[in-house]
Amino acid sequence: MIPRLAWLLSLVGTLIVVPTWAPGLSGDATQGKGKPKAALRVNPTLIFVPQRIVATAELTDGADDFQDYYCPRIEWIWDDTTTSESSEDCEPYEAGKSTIRRRYTADHTYKDPGNYDVVFRMKQGSKIVLSLRQTVRAQGQ
Repeated sequence: MIPRLAWLLSLVGTLIVVPTWAPGLSGDATQGKGKPKAALRVNPTLIFVPQRIVATAELTDGADDFQDYYCPRIEWIWDDTTTSESSEDCEPYEAGKSTIRRRYTADHTYKDPGNYDVVFRMKQGSKIVLSLRQTVRAQGQ
């Protein structure tokens, strides 16, 4: 009786064995390439006014030199008629050498009850390259 592998080979003719570490074939092999994932956390999301919240935007995975996210202007929109902005002086972008910042944090104090959409925006010039949103529910005392 012919072993199963030999029988299979007789049908297909050739057996190709590809190692799991071959580029492009394993999930780990492509990790670190392309656009990073982004998330916005606001803590706490349910408050009693007046209270301070802390918002954190974090980039994970993706390329460390992702050009759209290199040296951006940051805008926090607090949805209570106030905004916060920041930017950095950076060296010109160099592929494979420039490194993106992966964490942005800001705080804000809400003084009036209501539902507020905290918006994090990352900009290159006037172009918005990333926008994240999280709702804060502020209650009166």
